[in-house]
Amino acid sequence: MTPMRLDRRSLLALAGAAPFATALNRPPAVNPAPTAGGAVRRAELYGLLGRLPDRQRPVGGTKEGEAERDGYVLERWVLDLNGLEPVPAYVARPRALRGLAPAVLFNHSHGGGYTIGKKEFVEGRSYLQPVPYAKALTDAGYVALCIDHWVFGERSHATEEDTFKAMLWEGRVLWGMMVYDSLRALDVLAARPDVEISCIGTVGMSMGSTMAWWLAALDERVTVTVDLNCLTDFQALLAHKGLKLHGIYYYVPSLLLHFATAQINELIAPRAHLALAGLRDELTPVEGLDRIDRELQQVYAVAGVPERWKLLRYDVAHQETAEGRREALAFLERHL
Repeated sequence: MTPMRLDRRSLLALAGAAPFATALNRPPAVNPAPTAGGAVRRAELYGLLGRLPDRQRPVGGTKEGEAERDGYVLERWVLDLNGLEPVPAYVARPRALRGLAPAVLFNHSHGGGYTIGKKEFVEGRSYLQPVPYAKALTDAGYVALCIDHWVFGERSHATEEDTFKAMLWEGRVLWGMMVYDSLRALDVLAARPDVEISCIGTVGMSMGSTMAWWLAALDERVTVTVDLNCLTDFQALLAHKGLKLHGIYYYVPSLLLHFATAQINELIAPRAHLALAGLRDELTPVEGLDRIDRELQQVYAVAGVPERWKLLRYDVAHQETAEGRREALAFLERHL
């Protein structure tokens, strides 16, 4: 198919065709009551992510097809997000969808599954519950998007280490480039004619968990964040000598000179945020979870919305529990 580049008004006029290739030059939507301090800190955090493509460059995509799958429709796309390499993506939508729906950007995990990437969205992983998130989210009425990140899925043409090193030479940061693609994927999702742009959430497990809270911290269009098993306090990880437990993608130059984990997550407040954690998960030391929880409880209490922050812990290692899945879907339903 021929790539298309449309603004959102044109897309709404073409709702029957439902393409979401778009030229997005408008600034991101913001929380109704943003603070100047929050905007400054967001800019500071974004500035740590290395040399990134222009945040305002047009993005677009080509729809390669769609098929019904297990009660929903799965669309296959190749997106132009960064101008450097194509980004394969899946969009899942409810089969009987009519009108606008809330939406979720699903962030796939790492787990050494470089050839898996976005397939996790439709096929699941061993550490997730048996029902893949594409089905769980569409059954709940959401439109959901998942992209292949750098070095994963159809983009696994170079190793993580080689990509990290090559980017470093170019003044780029692998995690920064991943976050950039997620921000632009959010632009694409928000431009769909079947998405209610005031109701967008993000969900992810492990690396996808970290992406969920970084994305929400940087972009106030995310109204609900659900992160599973990777809300890692950086200082606690250092104290436990656990740096080897995270892939090299995770490390951002000079980050600790500017932010602790809780301080990044404070940028999500007062928007809703649920974190799930395993008490036996080495990637998230318990004292670090305690510290983040204390600080965010205070932040949300001061904001007058203590119910919008929730940290739930289960007696497991690095995995999603059945109860955690129920809590995640209920939290999305309640706040999205």
